[in-house]
Amino acid sequence: MSAAWRYFKISEKDTRIAICQTCSADISRGGVSAKTFTTSGLLHHLKSKHPDKYAEYAQITSAQKKKVLPSTPTPSVADLFEKVKKFPSDGPKAKGITRKLMECIAMDDQPFSVVQDVGFRRLIEHIEPRYSLPSRRHLADVCLPELYNVVANHIHELLATDITAISFTTDIWSSDVSITSMLSLTAQWIDKDFKLQKILLHSQEFRGSHTAQSISLAFTNMFDTWHIDRPKVHAIVSDNARNMTKAMEEGNLSGIRCMAHTLQLAVNEGVLAQRSVKDLLAVSRKIVGHFKHSQLAYSRIEPIQDKLGVTTKRFQQDVSTRWNSTYYMLESVFAQKRTLGTYSADHDLPASFTPNQWILMENILSILAPFEQITREISSSDASVADVIPLHAALKRLLRKEVETDRGVKTMKSTLLESVNTRFADIYSDPLYCIATVLDPRYKDHYFDAGKKQSARDMIQAVLDKENPREEAAAYSTGEVTQTTEKRARLSTAEEEGERGQPPSLSDMFNEIMEENTTTNRLVTSSTAQQLDDYLSEVPIPRSENPLGYWRNKQDRFPDLAKVARKYLSAPCTSTDSERLFSAASHVLDEKRNRLMADKAEKLLFIKKNLPLFLNK
Repeated sequence: MSAAWRYFKISEKDTRIAICQTCSADISRGGVSAKTFTTSGLLHHLKSKHPDKYAEYAQITSAQKKKVLPSTPTPSVADLFEKVKKFPSDGPKAKGITRKLMECIAMDDQPFSVVQDVGFRRLIEHIEPRYSLPSRRHLADVCLPELYNVVANHIHELLATDITAISFTTDIWSSDVSITSMLSLTAQWIDKDFKLQKILLHSQEFRGSHTAQSISLAFTNMFDTWHIDRPKVHAIVSDNARNMTKAMEEGNLSGIRCMAHTLQLAVNEGVLAQRSVKDLLAVSRKIVGHFKHSQLAYSRIEPIQDKLGVTTKRFQQDVSTRWNSTYYMLESVFAQKRTLGTYSADHDLPASFTPNQWILMENILSILAPFEQITREISSSDASVADVIPLHAALKRLLRKEVETDRGVKTMKSTLLESVNTRFADIYSDPLYCIATVLDPRYKDHYFDAGKKQSARDMIQAVLDKENPREEAAAYSTGEVTQTTEKRARLSTAEEEGERGQPPSLSDMFNEIMEENTTTNRLVTSSTAQQLDDYLSEVPIPRSENPLGYWRNKQDRFPDLAKVARKYLSAPCTSTDSERLFSAASHVLDEKRNRLMADKAEKLLFIKKNLPLFLNK
């Protein structure tokens, strides 16, 4: 800003006028807009009317002109050479960049050959000309093992902390682009602060026949590699394959069958294996395949969707190993019922549905909706084995309900119920399920009948007695033995909705079960039994809350129960973590990496899954 403005100010009425602060005279700024304003008129007024002020102004501007910016020293020839000199490969700067490059390759599924790509090399040259990119061989043979060892050391340190029990998931995967098969082992446990911790321990190449003996031996080697004592191994979750089940028996390991896989088998037996359903699915796959493989067909159906006000959405193809993908396929087809009817009037389709098949499709979607909800719930990262019994009890009750949409599918529904009961027949006698359910403060013993409640309680008491010396006590815990009027009113809500034609939901079944269960008087014979009785007498927390948060706050009140809960709530109810791991493996072993050696693929997968745990440490 010009020094002239020390003696003038802009008029508030007209910005084209400046007011002299000495004599208050109005002086034109010499233009009509900010682009044409000048200070020439202001300085002329100052010189002719106020020479003393003008002399002061001249002195100020002269001093400003004399101010010279400090000169920048001219760099020497040595300095110029230093700026273009390449970093030594063993220097801290080059090693730091190479480390980040190796992390990028592992985490973003980049091939080692990326360092040979012209575009990538030009990018690095622009960012840091002094850095020399390593060869792909150096990355694979030197940098990868170094980064693997760093992450492995972090895992060893983590496993050396105060861990009472560790649960695992496992699965076997074969690559589509190479002959590699891999066996996974993921681990999770609850730390002393009641926070769930998850890591990938192993994803080793699995050569030869996948026999139970080979799998059991692989588990032993994995445990030895990570120095995991057998008493700390709580349970291993796997699919229902016979070789996996037998491997657990041979290795004397506690096994849990993946609930998602068990539901897959139950739905296949109860619904998808029926002839009428198979015919329906065959037609659905033809129609979906028609639109999946024809861009012309999609371009014809999209205007119809817009005209009918139907959401523009692509049809979803199913996968034979995922029953819920079949559900989503039928759901996507049924949502376009009107659209398909209009489309078929002007264009050919490879197949078409009969009116009865449309009705059958709607009924199947209604029957399988709770299965889809359950599959989503148990596939979440915080789902545990404690969810299995409550979900099974609610599902069983829902399938027994009779609703208007049952017409024509009662046999299917009863077959599905029978299959579910058969597949989950053992969970009410297995301590892994029962103890976890009772010690989950969202469920407690409300999902057991009278006889099984006592059995589950005895299982917990046996574990408590084993870990704590028994102390005699003589007291009774009095519980509520009758339902209140308010409870009975809420209990009948689902039945009333059914009478009004509103089909009951899975949530309704949870509410029914919770309301109709009551506590009873029990003889307390020890301090641990008193803890258990006091715990069970409390009202369960809502299903939406975190059970680990409850135990974090209550471990001082129920110290012995909290120890058992920390162990039994660590087990997941599905092998989803291993399946997701192999989804990542399919990116590690892709078309660009189809010649990657198995040991390097193992290390890349290990780093990809575990490195994010330590990046901020």
